[in-house]
Order: sequence, then C-alpha cells, then structure tokens
Amino acid sequence: MFKLEMKVRDYECDIQGVVNNAVYQNYLEHSRHEFLLENNIDFVALANKGIHLVVVRAELDYKQSLKPGDALYITVELEKESRVKYVFVQKVYRSVDDKLMLQARTLGVALNEKGRPTSFEALENIVS
Repeated sequence: MFKLEMKVRDYECDIQGVVNNAVYQNYLEHSRHEFLLENNIDFVALANKGIHLVVVRAELDYKQSLKPGDALYITVELEKESRVKYVFVQKVYRSVDDKLMLQARTLGVALNEKGRPTSFEALENIVS
C-alpha cells in the first residue's frame, strides 16, 4: 500500500478553522500522482504522448476535519473496475492518532490520442 505524508498549511483552512472540503481534492490528486510516479508512471510524460489519465467520478466521505498544522498521511490502492476503468481507493488519516479523516473512491480512465477510453497496461501491473 502506498503512503504519502503531508502537513496542513494555514491557507488551506476556511473561516471555521478547518481544512476546506475542496482542498481534500487537491490532497487526493497529489497523492494519486505520487502513487503513479512511485510505480514508474509519469503523468506529464503520458500527456505529452497523447495518453491522458482522467477522473470521471469522485466519491468523498468526510469523517472528521483536519486543522492547521495537522500532520496527515494518505494511502492509495488501485483496483480495476472494468477493462478501461480503474478505482483509486484513498484514505486520509491524521498522523498523531491514525484517525480516519476521509475516505474516497476516485474512478479514472485512460484516454488515447483520439480521446477514447483505452486499456492501459502500465496500470494493470499495479492493481491490488
């Protein structure tokens, strides 16, 4: 299981003093990109070759709120849903007590140079 550690920055918080709900999408995207890099899949290099990995659905279940300065970590696992669809299963934890703060399922596909969904062999090698 892939794990990425981060820290909440003050500007990511809203007037209520907690991480704004939209910021979690950034955390999740960053951890997916790092997960892919860890598995020798360069998101930018793929785009330059005409292969685009895109999100088609994101389901986020907010459990608790992170606050300024909180250390956190995100876990990422990849599951195959169909011939061309993959699900990134991600969880955000507060580091100090390993408390689950958010869990997400992000559905993605690879689009070829014509913009059509295609199977992507490199993802096949890292499916859980």
